[in-house]
Amino acid sequence: MSSCSSDDPAQAKAWQRDFCAKLGSWQDARHATTASVADDDAGVGQKGQSFEFDDTESAARAVIDASNRLDREGLEQGGSHILDDTVNAVGGDIRAEGRAVSYCDSSGFETLVGSAG
Repeated sequence: MSSCSSDDPAQAKAWQRDFCAKLGSWQDARHATTASVADDDAGVGQKGQSFEFDDTESAARAVIDASNRLDREGLEQGGSHILDDTVNAVGGDIRAEGRAVSYCDSSGFETLVGSAG
């Protein structure tokens, strides 16, 4: 499979950048929610957890939508399955998250995402 089957390379790069930015936003929101839950478990305030969970859910939907566009446009690289990896990452699969992060690395947008783990 070609790494870029889109007829417009600039548009393809824009979609890849959008995906990677949304993946990074989801990682940030997930981290904030995880930190909030840890704080709640330690008795450090309980306000905001629902809001942070909503942010994480919204970010998860956005990154899945962005991965669906990459899949639809044939912008997978090296036999990756970016839509499956993204859905599985959002579901908690750290290996799938690592593959999604690697996709961003190989697309040149490594600064938009954190390392998986």
